[in-house]
Amino acid sequence: MAPNEKLITDFYAAFQLKDCETMQKCYADTAVFNDAIFRNLNAEEAKAIWQMLIERGKNLQIEYLNIEANASMGSAEWIATYTFFTSGRKVVNRIHSNFLFDSEKIVHHSDHFDFYT
Repeated sequence: MAPNEKLITDFYAAFQLKDCETMQKCYADTAVFNDAIFRNLNAEEAKAIWQMLIERGKNLQIEYLNIEANASMGSAEWIATYTFFTSGRKVVNRIHSNFLFDSEKIVHHSDHFDFYT
């Protein structure tokens, strides 16, 4: 397994285990994160988002698949299943992630999903 492929795998495996510290170590100090809700978060803000999701997501379940990576970029798909706290409705969110790497750390992470599904 290529080093950055392992990095993505480690990131999502830690997410499954609700191991925020390991997830956070995957990011470079200069990392940027984007998705449909959060735009241009710096590394510290991105790390805080993952911690919040883990702490608040009591029944959060994560599946990940189709991990691909080379020396500079990678991608993955993941599925988050949880109960939305305000409505009590079950949510299944299918997400496509793109990554850029430097020195075997994530420097750019973008998640793409249908916000309205």
